[in-house]
Amino acid sequence: MAAVIRSGSRQLKVSQGDIIKIEKINGEVGDSVKIENVLMAGEGKKIEVGTPTIPKASVTGVIVEQGRDKKIIIFKHKRRKNHRKKRGHRQYFTRLEITEIKQ
Repeated sequence: MAAVIRSGSRQLKVSQGDIIKIEKINGEVGDSVKIENVLMAGEGKKIEVGTPTIPKASVTGVIVEQGRDKKIIIFKHKRRKNHRKKRGHRQYFTRLEITEIKQ
């Protein structure tokens, strides 16, 4: 069975046993997490599409890792004005292992 979930500003297709990387959610490593923003779920010809979400559907996962991504550099400049601004950013993330999909 597969499902499409919304986490933060992204939509992800997941199935049981997948390990996904999403925006940071609260919890410790080993905690169970329930995601109820399920947009679509099903298998084969039995697919249910939500409007916008499926009311009773949920995806359960276990937190595998909490961490930060690689640094990205934000560099802004204005030509001929000697204006330069350099910033760095590291986004927090949570790595989940999907254990169950309820429809």
